[in-house]
Amino acid sequence: MSLVLVVNSGSSSLKYQLVDAVSGEALASGLVERIGREGGHARHRHEGPENDRLGSTWDANVDVPDHFAAFDVMLEGFAAHGPSLEQHPPVAVGHRVVQGGARFFEPTLITPLVKINIDELSSLAPLHNPANLEGIEAAQRAFPDVPHVAVFDTAFHQTMPPAAYTYAIDRDVAAKHRIRRYGFHGTSHRYVSRAAAEFLGRPVEELDQIVLHLGNGASACAVSGGRSVDTSMGMTPLEGLVMGTRSGDLDPAIVLHLQRRASLDVDGVDELLNRRSGILGLGGHADMRDLVDAAEAGEERAALALEVYAHRLKAYIGAYLAQLGGVDVISFTAGVGENSAPVRAAALAGLERLGIELDAERNAVRSGETRVISTDASAVTVLVVPTDEELEIARQTLEAVSG
Repeated sequence: MSLVLVVNSGSSSLKYQLVDAVSGEALASGLVERIGREGGHARHRHEGPENDRLGSTWDANVDVPDHFAAFDVMLEGFAAHGPSLEQHPPVAVGHRVVQGGARFFEPTLITPLVKINIDELSSLAPLHNPANLEGIEAAQRAFPDVPHVAVFDTAFHQTMPPAAYTYAIDRDVAAKHRIRRYGFHGTSHRYVSRAAAEFLGRPVEELDQIVLHLGNGASACAVSGGRSVDTSMGMTPLEGLVMGTRSGDLDPAIVLHLQRRASLDVDGVDELLNRRSGILGLGGHADMRDLVDAAEAGEERAALALEVYAHRLKAYIGAYLAQLGGVDVISFTAGVGENSAPVRAAALAGLERLGIELDAERNAVRSGETRVISTDASAVTVLVVPTDEELEIARQTLEAVSG
């Protein structure tokens, strides 16, 4: 009785996975895309134990006007292509919710009051929380007899001290408008920091770690004793590292300058910084693989984008080394962190005097397993740790309903 249906509901998509939260086995996974748009598409993969259909994938063009229809498509995928939800019923549904504000610091059973709070926090995540809430409503209709649990991206970072989450602006203005650093990618940072400790055979409470979640969105996290003490994303996911299309850190006066001199309104600035910046704006490629290929082919703008990306990464590594007073483990994770040896090498180049020595041969190895990429002589252990946010959500969901 440890199966959990993990749901990640976006504004136009529904991702799901049926996971055994104890063994870590994924029985099925799927994606319904283009919800509310023309050209809807669904993919359902049966990865469970029914051998006659093991590993089968179902692809279909579907009409999905809303999230309720998307859940109907998901149920069709389970019914027609397995595994049977009657034979493998989930004990709970775990929902990824992006913004929990300062109110939610642990996985939370979803009640009418919790839904009101998620909705009220939508002003802090207007692109995410409303879609998360729509997914919750649709899931509760589809699975009315099991508990539903919200797992918040921001919850892991609620252990940050005030000095780390407070912005130096007028405190009354900040309090009125809930302006503070919340941080994101919390489920990934929590999973990876614990997976790294387990891999090394050491209690997570004994370790000071830096986790680098590098995907299209990217964030760094300083983890001391299994608790987040600082993170690079702020009130929104725009702050911090250079990302696929997001700028990361910049002088806030740039926004004023763009409004005054480039005649950009609020929406124009938002579009620029969130969707036309990062490595796309600098190097012309939003995908790190394409950017690395272009840089190696001699494209100067791509090479500069890589240098800026690595420079920012190195700056945060140095900052968190100082905040932690030294570090035991640095872990790279997510799409770029797990797969781009050039990025990892560039981020750690020149840090040998800080006890960080990368082994070039180990770093070049491609693998889906957790592995060491530092030298045996390195004072700091550097790891690549594949993240599994769905498993982390499943585990936290099971803890919530079992507690």
